[in-house]
Amino acid sequence: MSTIDLSHTIEHGMITYRGLPAPLICDYLSREASRKLYVEGTEFHIGRIDMVANTGTYIDSPFHRYADGKDLADLPLSSIAGVGGIVVRTHVPRITREVFAGLDLRAKAVLIRTDWSRHWRTDAYFEGHPFLTEDAALHLRDCGARIVGIDSYNIDDTQGKARPAHSILLGSEIPIVEHMTSLAQLPDEGFQFFAVPPKIKAFGTFPVRAFATTDD
Repeated sequence: MSTIDLSHTIEHGMITYRGLPAPLICDYLSREASRKLYVEGTEFHIGRIDMVANTGTYIDSPFHRYADGKDLADLPLSSIAGVGGIVVRTHVPRITREVFAGLDLRAKAVLIRTDWSRHWRTDAYFEGHPFLTEDAALHLRDCGARIVGIDSYNIDDTQGKARPAHSILLGSEIPIVEHMTSLAQLPDEGFQFFAVPPKIKAFGTFPVRAFATTDD
């Protein structure tokens, strides 16, 4: 079995989304300080991180968009772990339903490869990113997608204030994984997808270690 990491690394000072603060990563208990607490030769490190939930590669649960939607703690594992996947490859900026024509998406993790992740941690990442149209989101919903991921800055067009892809998918309890990477390493089909966040109540988004397994 092969395992493919589909997540960006979270680092101190890293900007994921323009306008949101970078994570602050530091020691709560340093190794040096811990030596005073234990017998000689024993030391531990306890880290501390202060960050917004939309950091790195993260998952959106319905609660992110809807006050009465499922939060991270309510997400069924069947929608975020061991989901049979399909990669849809496109380089058009506006991703319409035609991109998914003829594909069996029912109960699948639909991962949209745009290769926009090549701009990660550059100014280009924030401008002109690929996104789903409202029509494409409706198609994914109607075809029964279980979870949708994209290797772009946002699954919606951020030029305006509407967020139809988020509204449609999360309104149908289809989680969204944004800021993915390395989708080029996946086959078109025949893999299992995992994007499991901590089980946090009253929280809508959180970083995940997204990955896929194949049988090769």
